[in-house]
Amino acid sequence: MDPFDDTSNDTETPRQQRLKRFKTIPLKFLLPNAITLLALCLGVTSIRWAMDGRFELAVSAIIVATVLDALDGRVARLLKGASRFGAELDSLADFVNFGVTPALLIYMWSLNSLKNLGWVVALALVVAMALRLARFNVALEDPDKPAWAVKFFTGVPAPAGAALVMLPMYLGFLGIITDTKAAAPYILVFVAFVAFLIISKIPTFSGKGFGQRVDRDLVLPILAGSVLFTVLLISYPWQLLTLTVLGYLVMLPIGWRSYNRHKKADLKESS
Repeated sequence: MDPFDDTSNDTETPRQQRLKRFKTIPLKFLLPNAITLLALCLGVTSIRWAMDGRFELAVSAIIVATVLDALDGRVARLLKGASRFGAELDSLADFVNFGVTPALLIYMWSLNSLKNLGWVVALALVVAMALRLARFNVALEDPDKPAWAVKFFTGVPAPAGAALVMLPMYLGFLGIITDTKAAAPYILVFVAFVAFLIISKIPTFSGKGFGQRVDRDLVLPILAGSVLFTVLLISYPWQLLTLTVLGYLVMLPIGWRSYNRHKKADLKESS
């Protein structure tokens, strides 16, 4: 008798029943992980395009991987298909897509002219991203985290860090940086600054704080804004990405102040 046969339920041992549960996996668990793997493939392919000197295409692949990274978690929550496996896979994909790949891109594009010093800073970016993701995974299991803390990340999140560190490349594609070798020392300082932001404990805004529902009056403006942003991203990618990254940098001190206000209010309530 086949121990995994549905007709043998009455005679199956507990061990056989456990094995049977692991034999099939619901589709709702596969779709989010498939999106994560697609993003991972884009991240690795980005390295290949950079090696071929096709840097604009390589950066575009990272931007698409960022969109997919935001999509996979939302699909998992929508389908109620979140799992520990998916969370671990997403973290590994983030390390490659937003840590290893941007560091290699910026190194091949400019920092290689500084030789060992440029490579050390590129490695520092990778190490910072690995430590940041490890800290994020540990923080998820913190039972003492206040409810308002979901509105904030500790340090710059992985996708934002990748978008930030590639800012010099956006400027290069726009023709603002024309000599990557001459600009390499300044780019090195900027990459080191981004690595610091990633590993720092600076509180930054998290999109998770906006909840799953929006006010009815905001539906049309949000839809119109999303469409406009997508159209502009396709038509003027490097201009829009430059403005978005600069805007994010401006928001950093605002997020810090907002976090401190929540923290002070929390302390007053508990005292």
